[in-house]
Amino acid sequence: MHRTVAALLLGLALVAGCSAKVETGTAKPVGGDNPPVAKFTTAPADGAVDAPVNVPVQVTVAEGTIDQVTVTNPEGQAVAGKLAEDKKSWASTEPLGFGKAYAYAGRATGTDGRPVDLKGGFTTLNPASQVRATLFPGDNDTMGVAVPIKVEFDADVSDRATVQKALTVTNSAGVQGSWAWLNSREVHYRPEKYWPANTQIHVEAKLYGVAYGGGAFGRADVTSDFTIGRNQVVKIDTPSHQLVVQRDGQTVATYPASFGKDDDPALNTPNGTFVVMQKFDTWSFDNPQYGYTNVVKKWSVRFSNHGEFIHENNDNAANIGKVNSSHGCANLLEADAKAYYDSAMVGDPVEVTGASMTLPAQFDWYDWQIPWAQWQTMSAL
Repeated sequence: MHRTVAALLLGLALVAGCSAKVETGTAKPVGGDNPPVAKFTTAPADGAVDAPVNVPVQVTVAEGTIDQVTVTNPEGQAVAGKLAEDKKSWASTEPLGFGKAYAYAGRATGTDGRPVDLKGGFTTLNPASQVRATLFPGDNDTMGVAVPIKVEFDADVSDRATVQKALTVTNSAGVQGSWAWLNSREVHYRPEKYWPANTQIHVEAKLYGVAYGGGAFGRADVTSDFTIGRNQVVKIDTPSHQLVVQRDGQTVATYPASFGKDDDPALNTPNGTFVVMQKFDTWSFDNPQYGYTNVVKKWSVRFSNHGEFIHENNDNAANIGKVNSSHGCANLLEADAKAYYDSAMVGDPVEVTGASMTLPAQFDWYDWQIPWAQWQTMSAL
């Protein structure tokens, strides 16, 4: 009896021991069938189309850290990028190309120790047109104190506000200025008063991928670093028959001159603040309306696209310093014209007073003919 009970109990114990062993062997590992906790997020999203080219690609991971990320272009080249120190995000550091398909690849390790792979891709926008911009002054130029900063486009810009937000000007003098749209293809920047002498200026036009409106986008960024030179201003009071050159407000030269005819407003050297635009050792003057073509003069300095120059005219020597007899230019004797020419710099202001006619603000560069309050209203922002 006792042996039978003992045997039965032993058998039950053995059965129980076998059951426990089987249950332990089939237990599920940590995590079980649950998905890995790490999760990638990308911008642009997987499958996105018309993605911007000038916004950095962003890859982030939640509940994990990034082991590696690559974004490749159709040629298989990797887009430059940088992984954050905490390894939770990656961002591209170079612009993308228009109309290209990019592929994501990468891996992250979750807080649960399990890996997650990144796969997918997106396509960038393919603009209807790409608009080129040019910037003036250029790198390493030295300019006069009245020089405007100009950005010119090879097509009309309809979304001027968006474009203007991409333009910045900084300078060593801390001078503030304002952009003004002169037309749909040209925007200028100037301060309220002339630039301080010796100012270093940096201009950035971050226009690549910027929407100009109408399906047009910026073709490329452009930048410039240039310098403002000495302060030199030409002052012309037409009744005086003298051209005065000032440096830092002090007169350094006075030249006898003959300006445009006083009795004919169409032939005046007109009132206004102009800017030296170009210099030529010789220049051929043509005005068939007044009976002359191919009249070559030395030491010619253009200060308006209306047609005004400061130049040598020894043929008019009898009137220089005495009578205003030109067709609008400032005539000087040859030696004086050469001396002035050598001192002149593109961007120098030329201030004209005393004439019977004031030139409308429509002939380049007319920036300083527009009052400051009006100039500010010409901004798109």
